[in-house]
Amino acid sequence: MKKVLLVVVMLLFAGFVADKVIMPLYTLHGSSVRVPDVTGLDAEVARGRLHQAGLSSTTGYSAVYLRDVDSSTVISQRPEAGSAVKPGRGVAILLNKRERPEYHLPDFYGMSLGDVRELLEQHDIVIHDIQEQAVSVESEEGRVVGQSLPPSTVLSDGASLSLIVGRYQQGGEVAMLPVPNVLGLFLKDAREEIIGAGFNTGNVFYEYSSQLVPSTVINQKPSANTLCEPGQVVELTIVIEPE
Repeated sequence: MKKVLLVVVMLLFAGFVADKVIMPLYTLHGSSVRVPDVTGLDAEVARGRLHQAGLSSTTGYSAVYLRDVDSSTVISQRPEAGSAVKPGRGVAILLNKRERPEYHLPDFYGMSLGDVRELLEQHDIVIHDIQEQAVSVESEEGRVVGQSLPPSTVLSDGASLSLIVGRYQQGGEVAMLPVPNVLGLFLKDAREEIIGAGFNTGNVFYEYSSQLVPSTVINQKPSANTLCEPGQVVELTIVIEPE
């Protein structure tokens, strides 16, 4: 009797396996589904559409940041839309890089305008304005002698700056200009004042003080009203509050 019951149980188990495992695999053998196009969709919507098509998904992020593309938008997929694949196949969806890359601005002094353009284009930084400045040294012709933002400024893609490029005047002397007085100004206003007067802003130093107004200029080099060549770098010291 026990042997009969054992045989019955084994037959029932075999039938269950055949019905739930073997037959579905047999049915799927040789079948395929078409991969839907999910590019341009929100990642969650794309995953839902792939799931509805009987497919799974994996997510990755682009190594290159694309401007004006949300980080949740699918920018490409593998396999491509329309591909015939087995049901349950994983589809890799690629999203835009999450963080805007930052760029530490170098010192462009002495570089050719073409080289500066090429370097900035790689980081999607725009040259907002180019001014010419008379120079007495022929080697400075066509080269950067000033920039609106000091070296080491951290910029994100899409930022802009202005440049001053040398224009050689043979046989002539470059007129000397007085350095403006920017003491007491906020850093942003001081930079604009210096650039507007034909000079370039350089390094910014910091000094702690609990009595002076934070972010204002307390020292400049060269000092105010010093006669200098246009494009001269002016270094500033500003106040920061003690922590």
